[in-house]
Amino acid sequence: MMKYKIIYTFLLMFVLASCKNDDQKRVAENQKDTKKKEVVFANISKGWVFYDTPVTEAAEATVSSWSEFRQFLAELAIKPKKTIGAFQQRSTAISKKAMELNTNIPPQFNTPQIKSRISTLITKVRMLDLMIHLDNIPDKKVVRLVAEINIELTSLQRQMDKIVDKSKIPVEEGESDLKQMMDPSRAIPDMPVNPNTPRVE
Repeated sequence: MMKYKIIYTFLLMFVLASCKNDDQKRVAENQKDTKKKEVVFANISKGWVFYDTPVTEAAEATVSSWSEFRQFLAELAIKPKKTIGAFQQRSTAISKKAMELNTNIPPQFNTPQIKSRISTLITKVRMLDLMIHLDNIPDKKVVRLVAEINIELTSLQRQMDKIVDKSKIPVEEGESDLKQMMDPSRAIPDMPVNPNTPRVE
């Protein structure tokens, strides 16, 4: 009987020691996880700097007439605070506003070059939204995407400037006629070939 008591006491001590070790491991892991989340938050908070004001004259002039562009810049201007959840909400709001850039594009800027830049910008913003919602947030990639969004936004605005500058160049005499003649939509359609017509070789 004494032998079983010793074994029981030994097993009880072993289980208690094992539980204590597990608790210590869990506490250590939780502390490590908390510290990692704090570092991720700090990195994202530091790198979350968007170009939220027009950087070119054309973009500045367009803000008043293109409400979707103005609203997109306004979303970029709001910086989240305190939690990663706040950054996640902000990125979703920015993504929604970026998608709306494709609507009501001013006629002057409704060109393939502008649409292409808007498309690239939307892709980057949506990628940011995806990355920041991952369980294990890649903070360095998030910060890099913020920088890439700024580059695409600047590229879009510079393209606007080019279009405005080009529109200011006076049209030379006969140039508009030449442009009309070169317009493929005005081309004479191909005449159907009569199979009975002899071919000239």
